[in-house]
Amino acid sequence: MIYVQQFTNNPYQENTYILHDDTLNCVIIDPGMYTGAEQNVVVNFIKQNKLVPQLLLNTHCHIDHVLGNKFIFDTYSLKPQLHKKELELLQAIPSYAQQQGFFDYQLSPLPEVLLEETGIITFGNSELEIIFAPGHSPGHVCFYSKTDAFLIGGDVLFRNSIGRSDLPGGNHTQLIKSITSKLMVLPDHIVVYAGHGISTTIGYEKSNNLYLN
Repeated sequence: MIYVQQFTNNPYQENTYILHDDTLNCVIIDPGMYTGAEQNVVVNFIKQNKLVPQLLLNTHCHIDHVLGNKFIFDTYSLKPQLHKKELELLQAIPSYAQQQGFFDYQLSPLPEVLLEETGIITFGNSELEIIFAPGHSPGHVCFYSKTDAFLIGGDVLFRNSIGRSDLPGGNHTQLIKSITSKLMVLPDHIVVYAGHGISTTIGYEKSNNLYLN
C-alpha cells in the first residue's frame, strides 16, 4: 500500500507530496519548500518515519513546484525527473524568480533521467504509471496508482476547477483534451491529489466541474 503525505508550501500554497510504502522507500513529488521552516517540516517527517528517499519527481516545472529541488538534491542527492518538454521552463526560472518575489531561489539541478509520455516508475514494492497531460505546461505529467486508487495530478485538475493555461507554454484546448481523454477515463473513485487546494475524485469532477461540462 502507498501512503500519501501532503505538505503545503510557499506563498503559492503549493502541495508537495511524499509517497511511501511498507518498505519505507519514498518518493518526493513537487518539492515546493522555500523557507527553512518548510524544509524542516519535510525533513522531520522523513526522519520520524524512517523513510529512505529514492526519487524526486516533478509533475511540471513552474517555480512554485520546484523551489525545493536544490534542497532535496543537497539533502538526499536526488536529481529531479521530469518530462523533456519541461526543461525549458526549468531553465527559465532564474530569469523571473525575483520578479515573483523569490529572491533566494536556489538553482535546481538538471535531470539525468527524463520521463517519457508513458511508462512505469517503481519504488519499494510499488509502482506509479506516468500519464502525459499537457496544457497547463508543455510536458506536464501525472502519476497514477491504480492499485491504491489515486492520482498525483499537479496543476491539471482541481476541485471544481482546472489548471491555468495562460502561462508560457500553456494551451487551453490541449488542457481540456488532456483532462477529458486522460483523466476522466479513470474510475470515478480515484482520488486526485492536486497541486493546490484540497483533493477531489474523478467522479466528483465529472458531475460538478463546470469547466468540463
